[in-house]
Amino acid sequence: MDSSILTLILLAPLAGAVLVALLPDRGKLSAWLALLTTLATFGLTLHLPAHFVHQSDFQFVVNRQWIENPAIYYHVGVDGLSMWLTVLVGLLGPVGVLASWNSINRRQKVFYSLFLLQQTAMYGVFISLDLMLYYGFWELSLVPMAILIAMYGRKEGSRAAIKFFLFTFIPSAPLLVAILYLYARTGTFNFSELQLNIAAGVVPAGALFWVALAFLFAFAVKVPVFPLHGWLADTFGEAPVAMAMVVAGKLGLYSMLRFHVGLFPVQSKAIAPLMVTLAVIGILYGACLALVQRDFWRFLAFAALSHLSLITLGVYGFTFTGWTGATYQILNNELIDAALFVLFGALELRYATSQIASYGGLAKRTPRLATLFVIVSLAMIGLPLLNGFVGEFLILSSTFAGVSQRWAVVATLGVILSAAYMLWVVQRIFYGPESKMALTGAPDLRLGEQLVLWPLAILMLVMGVSPNFWLHTIEMAPKPIMLQQSRSIEMLGQPAVTQGANDGEVQR
Repeated sequence: MDSSILTLILLAPLAGAVLVALLPDRGKLSAWLALLTTLATFGLTLHLPAHFVHQSDFQFVVNRQWIENPAIYYHVGVDGLSMWLTVLVGLLGPVGVLASWNSINRRQKVFYSLFLLQQTAMYGVFISLDLMLYYGFWELSLVPMAILIAMYGRKEGSRAAIKFFLFTFIPSAPLLVAILYLYARTGTFNFSELQLNIAAGVVPAGALFWVALAFLFAFAVKVPVFPLHGWLADTFGEAPVAMAMVVAGKLGLYSMLRFHVGLFPVQSKAIAPLMVTLAVIGILYGACLALVQRDFWRFLAFAALSHLSLITLGVYGFTFTGWTGATYQILNNELIDAALFVLFGALELRYATSQIASYGGLAKRTPRLATLFVIVSLAMIGLPLLNGFVGEFLILSSTFAGVSQRWAVVATLGVILSAAYMLWVVQRIFYGPESKMALTGAPDLRLGEQLVLWPLAILMLVMGVSPNFWLHTIEMAPKPIMLQQSRSIEMLGQPAVTQGANDGEVQR
């Protein structure tokens, strides 16, 4: 089972997509089949943590030749960085289907087949260890998203889809050129072999700077990093809930850690001051714009920009604690955002508007929705005992101790602002004066919606109370990056990077 589990995870949603596309579009048949497929795939992903050995090497590896010339391999595997992200994709699969259950009522066959294809692409990004295989899945992830935004956009779907596609596709062209250049110099697309070749100086340092920059540019747009966020608000405002919850964050952040910092430690260390600066600006910029939004989809977009910038700060702070906290915060952020998308989607489905000013006093009419919204909002704020606190604390404390006290203070101000805008939204929608909309008699959360949201809320509590269950595995991932960075710096005749014995930070 270990030797085939990743292949099964990859093929299960693809098979489901083909089956949904072939069956007639009748009633909820496509939705039920998509739900069963995502539940089965999620069950397969749970095999990974159940049989994962706590070490830094890749596990469940499959490495078979696919194309002889150029030498492209079907090479997949997971480590502490990618394993939980793979499980996360599995968890969000059925959440996305259930979130779409009542909102997608036309062309369901097309929607669910493309949704499952998107799941396949995301799995492929996280488990690929061959750069061309990775690039194929990276590009594949753009296509279903763009099509579904155009088909199911609320007002200007086609415009938002074109904007999203151009923003995320154009940076992929220099990424492909950079990958092909690495192959021309080293003769391999294998991630581990490329690490060794780059550390040994096979690729000229001058060219390596531009290669690393091409990688970073593609990933920074996908996150997005300020000021490359021009596509985010329109995409959040137009994309179906199931697709919007997966469009930003985890693919770009994972790729930064794995393929930018992991392959180019010297170059990423050199550009880290700029990335830290942009991250701190993004934290404050996103938080300030979230405070003044009147549409809750745009509000959520700028709130996401602020929190994703905090994770970027953890990545490019170049501390062991920061990397661990950033990886953990990716999981936290995606869970919280998914729950908020479901909650906002439930509001829009009932009241047919996303204007915050139209709401007020809903807590009396929809107490279950209000309760869950408050729990998720407190997790997003970073309340202790909930999952958002752990990742934020690790990132901010590592920034204060190992990067810059000033930047840490400024970033903390962004966290305070997040409390301001989340509590404002909660008060305005649920606890303000009753609006006319509160008197319409719209129902509270249905059983299906509660079956989605309560497990997510409980998981937020468990991840906040017992984070070591996840952190013990995640902590294995930065060690190869530290080793690679030390090897590369020693090749340049500079002092090596080591892990501090007392505080766990990466220090010179």
